Amino acid sequence: MFYSRLQVICDPDFSEILMAEIAEAGFDTFMETEKGFEAYTEQNRYDKQKLQEIKEKYRPLTNLVFYVDKVEKKNWNEEWEKNYEPIVVEDTIIIRAHFHTPARQYPYEIIITPKMSFGTGHHQTTHLMLKAQLGIDHQQKKVMDAGTGTAVLAIMASKLGATQVEAFDVDSWSVENGNENVAVNHCSNINIRQGKISELTFTEPFGIILANINRNILLGEMDYYARHLKPGGKLLLSGFYESDIPELLTKAQLLNLQMVSTDTRDNWACMLVEKNGQ
Repeated sequence: MFYSRLQVICDPDFSEILMAEIAEAGFDTFMETEKGFEAYTEQNRYDKQKLQEIKEKYRPLTNLVFYVDKVEKKNWNEEWEKNYEPIVVEDTIIIRAHFHTPARQYPYEIIITPKMSFGTGHHQTTHLMLKAQLGIDHQQKKVMDAGTGTAVLAIMASKLGATQVEAFDVDSWSVENGNENVAVNHCSNINIRQGKISELTFTEPFGIILANINRNILLGEMDYYARHLKPGGKLLLSGFYESDIPELLTKAQLLNLQMVSTDTRDNWACMLVEKNGQ
């Protein structure tokens, strides 16, 4: 079997957001390289026009090269394992694969096998979200993880004491991979579904909502986040740049969400807001 391979050369800060955008064009497997990343799908099963639109959108923002060719199917996980290294967040959380032996113990350990899903912990936004989660009281809280990817944030919420975690993603590969990671980490209180927040129903409001996606989706879905958040509940957002904070905050304030804090890492940003009311 042959696959279409898209080789992307870009600045490191743009890798994860480009992966998310390119997934929407039909690519479903990703592997990081020294100069960017590669994306794969079954031969010619991708939207050429959408791929061109992505290229035109990001070319003014970063040095960007797209090159599509044809390759034979290979063992993606074997390729990933050659390059994956453990991640440590705030000297408190270690994210590692099952084949790593950590040099020391950390208060929180998350074991994942991403299989090219998003959220390995390497990107600045995932790091920012995990760091922020450490400062939020998850005890006895119901948590939503929107766009869960590898489920790393959902797993962290469970380990921090959440009673229940409802996670979802539009990508079936992420749902499958997320469930595998949940099982490996023995987090029985996490439920993962496929779909968008606009398509799913939830029986109760949430004390915490996590959303590490991208600016446009966050702006488009923030009404739903606010609707599903308890008064006094916290919404933690990332996947955008520091320069996007004012626009996101303006939207949040219109929905009765007030700023609590922000954090940045290499121009990427994380924002914590709280729903007014008791």
